[in-house]
Amino acid sequence: MTPSQTPPSPEHILRAPKVLLHDHLDGGLRPATVVELAAEQGYDRLPADDPDALGAWFREAADSGSLERYLETFAHTVGVMQTEEALARVAAECVRDLAADGVVYAEVRYAPEQHVARGLSLEQVVEAVNAGFREGERLAAAEGNRIRVGALLTAMRHAARALEIAELANRYRDLGVVGFDIAGAEAGFPPTRHLDAFEFLKRENNHFTIHAGEAFGLPSIWQALQWCGADRLGHGVRIIDDIKVADDGSVTLGRLAAYVRDKRIPLELCPTSNLQTGAAASYAEHPIGLLRRLGFRATVNTDNRLMSGTSMSREFTHLVGTFRYTLDDLQWFTVNAMKSAFIPFDERLAMINEVIKPGYAALRSEWLFGQRGSVRS
Repeated sequence: MTPSQTPPSPEHILRAPKVLLHDHLDGGLRPATVVELAAEQGYDRLPADDPDALGAWFREAADSGSLERYLETFAHTVGVMQTEEALARVAAECVRDLAADGVVYAEVRYAPEQHVARGLSLEQVVEAVNAGFREGERLAAAEGNRIRVGALLTAMRHAARALEIAELANRYRDLGVVGFDIAGAEAGFPPTRHLDAFEFLKRENNHFTIHAGEAFGLPSIWQALQWCGADRLGHGVRIIDDIKVADDGSVTLGRLAAYVRDKRIPLELCPTSNLQTGAAASYAEHPIGLLRRLGFRATVNTDNRLMSGTSMSREFTHLVGTFRYTLDDLQWFTVNAMKSAFIPFDERLAMINEVIKPGYAALRSEWLFGQRGSVRS
């Protein structure tokens, strides 16, 4: 057997270069950091003061099936992210955690409007997070883990500040911000409510992704693409509703699914999170398996690492265990993600050719050397 036929080991999964496009800053805090920031700021509403117990509470609340409990988890993380120092610390730790997990490029999103409760301006929020990302990159490099991180500024779809946040993203587009996003409940809050923001971004030739097709389905995806012009789909997992698999295994794509595949529109799939929100019942039933076989521009992401108790390595491990994916498959997902990043084409190409492909080639060579060594012994 060869590396193209054999699922990689946990060590190889950890060391494999990874690219992450869908990760929420307020969904990835270290439990110990939440506890420490709460104590410093006098935030007394945490459900537990012990980091281990708090981490368990976050995961259990996210798994509870209760939307109210799930949303409460973010109230606590956002609650302690209201000062420049806290934002910079959380951002730096985020970068170091991702780099230690083998992530070489990431786009991390957050909603500046959620971090102004203590008087920060939107600009102060962005500059604090950007400073934290740069410090995290510096510390990660010193630890032997090189990573590049760009910020996505998110507007909340139930609020009325999308144009303001889009303008903010445009002002900081060459200063650490690589694009724009909208997030929040899909049902009742269609992306078309924020057409002025998307029209502005298109006039400025700027990039944006839209949370769509996570909970609401095909109409949300259609509006994000055809009315708003999204470059990527945040989740987009419900595109499976437009794909029919017959009893004999033959597959028929509806017009929207065919459009998404033909146009190579990236899907920011988040398997563990999708299980928590009910988009799939198990990893085996997650649409990513079929989407991979059909050649959609599928990518693998974490969404909220704290609430889902996950990382890129864990997401890959679940997929390897479920679908028997190999290093070739993991490279395919990773190259898909890098192709879809919101940085210039030449920089994406350099990451693919100088970091990602050599990294996977080295793992394959290591596997082959180990096999030869075991045969000789």
